[in-house]
Amino acid sequence: MRLLSIQIGTPKVYGVPGSEDPMDRVFTSAIGKEPVGGRVWAAQLGLSGDAVADRQHHGGADQALLAYSADHYARWRKDWLREDVGPGAFGENLTVTDTDEDSVCLGDRWQVGPVAFEVSKPRTPCNTLARRHRRPDLVATVFANGRSGWYLRVRKEGWIEAGMPVTLTDRPYPQWPVRRVAQVMSERQQRPDEAALLAQCPALAEDWRYRLSREA
Repeated sequence: MRLLSIQIGTPKVYGVPGSEDPMDRVFTSAIGKEPVGGRVWAAQLGLSGDAVADRQHHGGADQALLAYSADHYARWRKDWLREDVGPGAFGENLTVTDTDEDSVCLGDRWQVGPVAFEVSKPRTPCNTLARRHRRPDLVATVFANGRSGWYLRVRKEGWIEAGMPVTLTDRPYPQWPVRRVAQVMSERQQRPDEAALLAQCPALAEDWRYRLSREA
């Protein structure tokens, strides 16, 4: 694996004032992440210079950074017949090669230079992503194809830079690939036994463990 690109962004206003089209209504988001060059400081709560708009649903130690597979972008370009879809298009901080939701597992430990990351949960696509790309069906599409991305904790802070190798140093829960975790969470009413097992996984983000335990 290799860190292909690093993206940061701050909240901006999108949309057309007064529009009746749900895809054009005004909203504020930091989903517009842009690639940056040089070293970037990775701290417990995220990258230096990065921010979130909706602190109720984004940010925090369990969602310090969003990672996304670089390998997905060729598929999106083909699906959408567009050539302008690349790193940062899905609002991720880290675009990583040679990996995806089937090969990344909950609790995986990654080493990137001096920085240690840990996978905490899948990314849940929302309407903000759909509105950014003006595709009303994008949330359903991502749920169906599993190209969601995943969140990372920062276990050890430090400087990272695009081009660095990404090394898997530990895999304590190989039974929980990101795709399966997302599916079990989405279908928890139909898969109660798996949902109960997932709730017991210490690596799972606290908010998901709480939701699963309440609904058990």
